[in-house]
Order: sequence, then structure tokens, then C-alpha cells
Amino acid sequence: MSERADALAAAFERANNDVIAAVEQCSDDQLRIACEGEGWSVAVVAHHLALSYPSIAGMVQLVADGQPLPPLTEEMLDTFNAQHAEEFADVSREETLQLLWREGQAVAERVRDLGDEQLDRAAPMPFAGGQPWSAADLIERGLIGHPVEHGQSIRTALGR
Repeated sequence: MSERADALAAAFERANNDVIAAVEQCSDDQLRIACEGEGWSVAVVAHHLALSYPSIAGMVQLVADGQPLPPLTEEMLDTFNAQHAEEFADVSREETLQLLWREGQAVAERVRDLGDEQLDRAAPMPFAGGQPWSAADLIERGLIGHPVEHGQSIRTALGR
């Protein structure tokens, strides 16, 4: 473990914990409020985050290990996200919180296991126009930025 990896994992944990706190503080009615940016309920947005963590962490690991990434396009992500929103439209608070906790802990451990050389390794991101991102970039933009962005959307929908 490197100090950078530990700091990145801690930043991810803070972002995930903020989402968890927002969901825990919601009434059942608030969980069904639509988030403007996504068009999904608060519960679906939070569940989407938790479900995305392992996939993003898997891509981080591929980059860190110098392995090729799948040809994942923005259109493919949009399709997956729309399917998820439909399939989990009635997701429960308990299921969402359990997934956020479990996947959040597992991903933080995976990030902490990375060394500095792995964090610096880069690969072209298919969904970002082929721009090279390092594993650290992917952690910052995907594992940290994703819950920060969606967490803000949740707080806005809730008037917080």
C-alpha cells in the first residue's frame, strides 16, 4: 500500500459515506423523489452508484496491471444505466444501503492495495474519446467523482 493509494481510498470512502448518510436520512417518500440531472429517484441513483463501484474498480485494476480495457463506449454506459434504472425502479433503502456499504468497503480495500507504479500506469479510456487516464485518474474521476457528482444531485433533489 502506498500513501497515495490510502489517500485515494479515504477520499472514496468519504464520498461513499456522504451518499450513505443522505440515503439514511431520507423518508420513504424522499427516496422516490426524482433527481433532476439523472431523471431517476434518489434510491435508484444511490443504487446505481453502489452497483457501479465493482465495475469501475475492475477497470482501475486492469489499468494498474497494464491490461487492455473493454471497448466500453459512452453509448453503452447510457444503455446500461437506463436498463438499471428500469430494473431497480422500486429498489429498497435496505438493499441500497447494504450494497453501498459492502461494495464501498471492498473497493476501498482494492484501492489501498495498489502501489505507486500501478497508480501511475495509464491506458486510453474508450468512453473518454481514447484519452489516456492513469489508474489514479480513474479512481479520482470514477470512484471518487462519480459519488460526489451523484451525491450532489441527491442532495439537490432533497433540498439540502
